[in-house]
Amino acid sequence: MLSTSAPSALVVGAGVAGIQAALDLADAGVKVVLVERGDSIGGRMAQTDKTFPTLDCSSCTLTPRTVEAESHPNVRLITRAELTGLTRAGSSFEAEITIRPRYVDLERCVSCGRCSEACRLAGKVLSEFDLGMGNVSAIGVPFPQAVPSTYAVAPEHCLMLRFGKCGKGPKCAEACDVDAIDFDEEERVERLEVGAVILATGYDLYDPADSAIGRPELDFRDNPRVITNLQFERLSSASGPTQGKLLVGGVEPKRIVFIQCVGSRDRTTGAAYCSRVCCMVSLKQAVLALEKLPGVEATILYMDIRAFGKGYEEFMERAQRLGAKLRRGAPSEIFAMGDEVVVRVEDTLLGGTEEMACDLVVLAAGLRPRSGSEGLAAIANLTVEEDGFFATHKRDPAGGLGEGVFVAGACGGPMDIPDAVASGSAAAGAALESLLGVGGG
Repeated sequence: MLSTSAPSALVVGAGVAGIQAALDLADAGVKVVLVERGDSIGGRMAQTDKTFPTLDCSSCTLTPRTVEAESHPNVRLITRAELTGLTRAGSSFEAEITIRPRYVDLERCVSCGRCSEACRLAGKVLSEFDLGMGNVSAIGVPFPQAVPSTYAVAPEHCLMLRFGKCGKGPKCAEACDVDAIDFDEEERVERLEVGAVILATGYDLYDPADSAIGRPELDFRDNPRVITNLQFERLSSASGPTQGKLLVGGVEPKRIVFIQCVGSRDRTTGAAYCSRVCCMVSLKQAVLALEKLPGVEATILYMDIRAFGKGYEEFMERAQRLGAKLRRGAPSEIFAMGDEVVVRVEDTLLGGTEEMACDLVVLAAGLRPRSGSEGLAAIANLTVEEDGFFATHKRDPAGGLGEGVFVAGACGGPMDIPDAVASGSAAAGAALESLLGVGGG
């Protein structure tokens, strides 16, 4: 069990908010355990190409922070791990962390990549990081700048873990010169004593093809020319499946339609709230398309444009000057017609219905509570709002409703990257007050 004379904290979730919270605490002398359930840290920002309104490179901004989090002497990073228990122990907490095996030794692996190249499934596994638009192996790293850079085996794909055998023997293990692969590694549980807990578990994206709350009329998944805004980010990224080229079926689209509020402000999909980031994401992506594809037509179909942050209104005007068209309209159906996609849309300003032909449709998928949020709330003695996000004090958004437990980032409600960073710092400040016994914490 971790127990030190210095103040200690647990941060659950290592997206940009969790990383910021962990580093702020670590810089203040707090011993931090940073837990991430994925293979690497960075969260959704790691999948993003550019940030708005500056169009800065996301990875250029994020990577120094992820590297710092891994190398900071006051931060211990644990991946493939989740908080599965939390109990009060006097003025501290006893946290139970369940750690799933990577099947690759963190100390021995040198990230040479030979195992991934040798894998019998090399090039046959759909990339989760690239949202199914690229192919990878059953062993590897999610993306080139992944932290930690140690490789990991995907148990849902690996032949050895699924069937107990892989041909005459696993080629990945044969290719590993440092004997880092261990298929016998088992799940383990660690118990930590900490003085404060910050939940920064992020969000999920609405799935338009969801069997229960999806929108089948939008033809998502059945039509390869209909993608989500996060898929667009991966296509636009130089590290993505098309090396940054915006291609649909190997061809550059000439007409792109961006559709807003897909899974937001829509009670039929279980989300009456605004996701707050989608308008700016679509404006940014329209600008990227206009800059990458000279002559492309970029049209945004919106319910209401919400450009509320610093520089956001000016960015919208920039997008319009570059040629982005903003039309107030509600799409009722998307369908294929030959090599084109047709969007049937109701003009909510002038009235009437129109059919718009295009080459690519980008759905602005709304932000949803992270899967497992209700279970985590029960563990941490928090409540969830009607919308499913963690409840926080209205006058103190960083404070959860349980003493010593704090909330950072989009797990407390939809927010963009700058707000998530600020939220992470706010949560760290509140946790530090609690640890030091000052303020109202």
